[in-house]
Amino acid sequence: MGEANLAILYEHEEWFRPLFAELERRDITFDRLPAAEFGFDPRIRTSRYKLLVNRMSPSAYLRGHANAIFFVREFLRHMQQIGVPVLNGSRAYEVETSKALQMDILERLGIAYPRARVINHPAEAVAAARGLTYPVIVKPNIGGSGAKIQRFEERATLAAAARSGTLDLGVDSVALVQEFLPARGGSIVRVEVMDGKFLYAIKIVPPAQGGFNLCPADICQEETTPDATAEPAAAPDFAFCPATEPARRTMQIENFVPPREIVDSALAIAREASLDIGGMEYLINDRDGQPYFYDINALSNFVTDAPNIVGFDPFPRFVDFIERKMKG
Repeated sequence: MGEANLAILYEHEEWFRPLFAELERRDITFDRLPAAEFGFDPRIRTSRYKLLVNRMSPSAYLRGHANAIFFVREFLRHMQQIGVPVLNGSRAYEVETSKALQMDILERLGIAYPRARVINHPAEAVAAARGLTYPVIVKPNIGGSGAKIQRFEERATLAAAARSGTLDLGVDSVALVQEFLPARGGSIVRVEVMDGKFLYAIKIVPPAQGGFNLCPADICQEETTPDATAEPAAAPDFAFCPATEPARRTMQIENFVPPREIVDSALAIAREASLDIGGMEYLINDRDGQPYFYDINALSNFVTDAPNIVGFDPFPRFVDFIERKMKG
């Protein structure tokens, strides 16, 4: 096999075994670039790669790889500057790693989202929530699998958390204070897009005990935070793991056909965010019956058992897309 002209940049190898397997099945030579232990020389202004595929996760800090999050920002910028095409490049990655930017995109597009304010210190949380309807959540700017989101039913509990130092704003010390909207039927919808087209959508109904980790891929539920020094109280008490029993049995995932206007909104978000592939999540607000988008994901862990749930395996289509991009 010849020298690789395709590179896959990733942090969590387990997630991409199906992608690697499909590339290997087609005899496509590629290099694996592990983002958590990597480097580059800015003086090198050429590359043999015809395409770099960015599969970096913002939740890397949960696995002890926070160093990769900010490094990848610099590496993607460098690769694009020297002329290497990047699938989900620096703009998409910027959106992936900034909930604040995601809200800005939705605002510019005129797409409804839960009202939110951006803060950089816990002391600002109560003031930021003024005028919002409780319950509110404090959501780290750099997220991933619902990690570190905290919910507050009233001003007093939010103020107590701010005073006690238990509000965790995440690895960049920026967070949203956002209204928590009641989802009609307790469900949310994730719309996946690729190459400027609708790929599929799924409706997810979480277990009755609730939680913010609604990743539909079993593999993304299997990790635990590796930092043994973290205080247990820092972890939100509403987290759950759909890959375990009994929660996995009660998490419902089904194929869903969104209204045309929802698909149009998702594609508009993808264009504005420069997403070559990604997923957007929305809910129907039970207060007014209207759809609200609340999350934009550049890293798509396709739904587990996709052929049975959505009727096809997304990975061959993903590799088809990669091959088209490589051909220019």
